[in-house]
Amino acid sequence: MYRTKTCGELRIAHLNQEVVLAGWVQKARKFGGMIFVDLRDRYGITQLVFNRDIHPRLCEEAEKLGREWVIRAKGQVAERSNKNPNIPTGDIEITVSELQVLNPSETPPFTIETDTDGGDDLRMKYRYLDLRRTVVYSNLELRHRMAFATRAYLNGQQFLEVETPAMVGSTPEGARDFIVPSRMNPGEFYALPQSPQLFKQLLMVSGFDRYFQIVKCFRDEDLRADRQPEFTQIDCEMSFVEQEDILNLFEGLIRYLFKTIKGTDIPAMPRMTYAEAMRLYGSDKPDTRFAMPFTELKDLTGGRNCGVFDNAEYAGAICAEGCAAYTRKQLDELTGFVKRPQIGAGGLVYVRYESDGSVKSSVDKFYTPDDLKLWLGKANAKPGDLLLILCGATGKTRKQLGELRLEMGSRMGLREKDRFSCLWMVDFPLLEFDEEANRYYAMHHPFTSPKREDIPLLDTDPGAVRANAYDMVINGAEVGGGSIRIHNSEVQRKMFSLLGFTEAQAQAQFGFLMNAFKYGAPPHGGIAFGLDRLVAIFAGLDSIRDCIAFPKNNSGRDVMIDAPAAVSGEQLEELHLTVNR
Repeated sequence: MYRTKTCGELRIAHLNQEVVLAGWVQKARKFGGMIFVDLRDRYGITQLVFNRDIHPRLCEEAEKLGREWVIRAKGQVAERSNKNPNIPTGDIEITVSELQVLNPSETPPFTIETDTDGGDDLRMKYRYLDLRRTVVYSNLELRHRMAFATRAYLNGQQFLEVETPAMVGSTPEGARDFIVPSRMNPGEFYALPQSPQLFKQLLMVSGFDRYFQIVKCFRDEDLRADRQPEFTQIDCEMSFVEQEDILNLFEGLIRYLFKTIKGTDIPAMPRMTYAEAMRLYGSDKPDTRFAMPFTELKDLTGGRNCGVFDNAEYAGAICAEGCAAYTRKQLDELTGFVKRPQIGAGGLVYVRYESDGSVKSSVDKFYTPDDLKLWLGKANAKPGDLLLILCGATGKTRKQLGELRLEMGSRMGLREKDRFSCLWMVDFPLLEFDEEANRYYAMHHPFTSPKREDIPLLDTDPGAVRANAYDMVINGAEVGGGSIRIHNSEVQRKMFSLLGFTEAQAQAQFGFLMNAFKYGAPPHGGIAFGLDRLVAIFAGLDSIRDCIAFPKNNSGRDVMIDAPAAVSGEQLEELHLTVNR
């Protein structure tokens, strides 16, 4: 028998019991005639003790042990004289009577500890070693518990888990597809699914009523901290529902997860319209852990011959409480921040509301203290506060001001990872117009239903039509989104027409769905949550990569198995492909 107990379960109650443990050597320490070895497995760490006076030959063997050697040890549970309150097994140790080396190990390229000395690239190359670290393993355990709890909740709501195909047809109106050539159908290709969207709608036509799937999805797009080329969705669809039904049920799911996994009670989630979010925060996923909404100042900035304001369509400010004492260096850092290419602002205007009630500004020569106090008053600023102002084209400047708001929230310590602020975003535009392409694109996807009261606007003012779509936002991250679907063939044809599809193109791409609608499609809608993003938020991580067992790097590569990689000419010939190298 390799083990009778794990390295995380022994306590004072097990004193004097004879046990067998197996695991990896975390570290070994020698003190006089004693050798102490920390033995680690998935469940925890237990200290082993080798006493030279009692077992001299065992001590000689123990002296040879290196980090990450796999061993089996038999011995008696004893009370530690020097207890370790930082680990659950810290009150006991094992006095070893037998030792067996199951497998030696080369010295690992980085330390297998919480605060490792390995950089990101090195840890990803040896991910199987990185996964031994408790801090990484705990993220995967959290992911398991969240997936398990999700299944339990949805099963209790009468959802059926149904698998959908992993090789589908390529569809436009989304991110770039990963393409899979078909050997048996020369010149034709599958695509890996960006989501199970079409299949889950067909399941509703089939009468399944409530479907879910924890499913891998694939998008060939540029990567960042909250994106991977392959990711996991909690994908759901329901029949005979309206928007309110879906919001209530899936708000219940997220509150259930917070309660079950973190023991946290999340209050009822507020609703915010897209228009309100853009006006107040410059983002359709606002971080509402802190306030700092925008104040529009354009009506107070004109008529003073200040070109930067006079020539701007929009002027907006945020009020940073208690920051009037910011130094010139700090203000220059903020100016540099908004001027970065990723943000693109031309500059930054500030107004200091000093604690004595006086006012200082970077535009003092254009505006009197009374002028500036009108700005401060409109922003509800108090003595000691700092007003930060950007101006320019409305949409662009609001986004820039939104980035500045997040930066200030971080600098001021207002974005604590252990606080959670959740809300629903609603009333998105159905369509967005691309000036360069001179056509409309679907804000979400082509199957999103317009608001019933806005349907007449499809013929007269498509850009004003609101979608029956909704996103859930937690701490400034979009964790889920969905919509009520179009279930009427005529409305779906109209949507395709607005998106520039000819009848033939629509039939070629989506004919199977439109044909299915002819056979009694129920009203239906759904939502998909990013499991990776949810786990990252619950774990307080900055990147979803840290809660995926084997992630890709920022170039979309798996450096551990060296993928993607070239394939042989014979394989390419079988697939009727040629590659110019």
